[in-house]
Amino acid sequence: MGLTEVSASASIWTPIFDMSDDKQKESTIIGTVIEALPNTMFRVQTEPGLEVLAYLSGKMRIHRIKVLVGDKVSLEDNPYGGKLRIVKRM
Repeated sequence: MGLTEVSASASIWTPIFDMSDDKQKESTIIGTVIEALPNTMFRVQTEPGLEVLAYLSGKMRIHRIKVLVGDKVSLEDNPYGGKLRIVKRM
C-alpha cells in the first residue's frame, strides 16, 4: 500500500512512519555566551567546559530576541555535527 494504510475501524489514512523521533534525538546543552561574532554567530562556553561556535535560531531572529555577552543560553545539538543552535535565552 505504500507509505499509508487504512485502519479497519475508521476510514482515515494514517502514515506508517513516525517523524517525531527525529525531534527527540536532539540534545539540549546549557552554556554562557563569551563572544559575539558577525552574522548572529556566538562563541559559547558550555557547562562541561567546551568552547563551541553557535548561531541564533530562526525564531529568535524573527522575534528579535537579543543575546548579549554573559547571557545564559540553551543550545540544541545538530544531529549532523557542525555548529550548535541557540534556541532559548535564560
